[in-house]
Amino acid sequence: MPGRTLPTIPAAEVQAHNNENSCYVTIGAKVYDVTDFLNDHPGGGDLILEYGGKDVGAIMKDEVSHTHTEAAYEILDESLVGFMPTEPIINGATKSNNPAEIVPLPPSKKGQAELAAQQPLYANTGMSSAEDLERETDFDKDYKEHKFLDLSKPLFMQVWNGGFKKDFYLEQVHRPRHYKGGDSAPLFGNFLEPLSKTPWWVVPMMWIPPVMAGTAYGCSQLGVLPGAGYWLFGLCFWTLLEYVLHRFLFHLDYYLPDNRVGITLHFILHGIHHYLPMDKYRLVMPPTLFAALAAPFWKFAHFVIFFNWYAALIAYCGGVFGYVCYDMTHYFVHHRNLPAYWRELKKYHLKHHFADYQNGFGVSSRFWDRVFGTELEMAPPKVLKTN
Repeated sequence: MPGRTLPTIPAAEVQAHNNENSCYVTIGAKVYDVTDFLNDHPGGGDLILEYGGKDVGAIMKDEVSHTHTEAAYEILDESLVGFMPTEPIINGATKSNNPAEIVPLPPSKKGQAELAAQQPLYANTGMSSAEDLERETDFDKDYKEHKFLDLSKPLFMQVWNGGFKKDFYLEQVHRPRHYKGGDSAPLFGNFLEPLSKTPWWVVPMMWIPPVMAGTAYGCSQLGVLPGAGYWLFGLCFWTLLEYVLHRFLFHLDYYLPDNRVGITLHFILHGIHHYLPMDKYRLVMPPTLFAALAAPFWKFAHFVIFFNWYAALIAYCGGVFGYVCYDMTHYFVHHRNLPAYWRELKKYHLKHHFADYQNGFGVSSRFWDRVFGTELEMAPPKVLKTN
């Protein structure tokens, strides 16, 4: 299998993988994980389970039972997970001048260190750089390796029916994948699909006109200078709200209930963005979701500025304008080359994705990260320890 080093697996470990949850078979020294093939085997999974943890070389060539075709061996080749050195093979490797050609050996500690130095990884996300966010994901390989979500199928029902434990879900959803061709992965796979996608230009087109109208109406009642003050207050208040929502709602993470309702809500609200951070149609908030979140803040604005309805209206418009700036910033730091100030924001936010999703919650500004001690350090990556 070019491009990856496969481990040597002890015989006892291979033999332990003999059930429907994890089934290995061998041919000679090669070890295959055929768990995903159990339900697809033409003769039924039970026939494979009879040989779970055992060598299937002879039975696959048995003319009385069923001589397997080349296609069967190709399926096995795709499931190769390692090598099991049997005693005859070990004896042969011992006598050989090139034992690694007989039994692929794991890298030495020195070799592991050299590999890590060539491609350092952040422990939280499995990424080594921002460029990794756009590295195309092999759907089949990713699903076989992680047993999480199949990117070729609608994601919503996979999350709902997946039976994932919270810790496993959080580990996987924060390891970014990239959909082939830069398109969007299917979320619902039905008539709801278009509602889950929002082009970036919808946000200013939808919200700037009412912001302008509300601001103009409020200022006509209060005057321009008082109105400007309330508007700037709303804009500044948004920056705090942006931080609070991102940290305590979108990244509720470890406070999630360990059930499919909590996990699915997390995935829809923000998890899908960390799972597929370069999906350009799921970077800005759909109008329906923003309206649902914005409604209580309309009440909140009038609760805080209870003494003047027009002042509350203007402050609210300033806050909505702040949201529009946030969503535009979020889209452009993912997908556009930017002037110097925004380039720094781009580096900062992408590090939130590829290095440390537990810090760096400010998107349009780093100010509140500094205030609350969650600012990302733009330092070299932490290298994963190798065994």
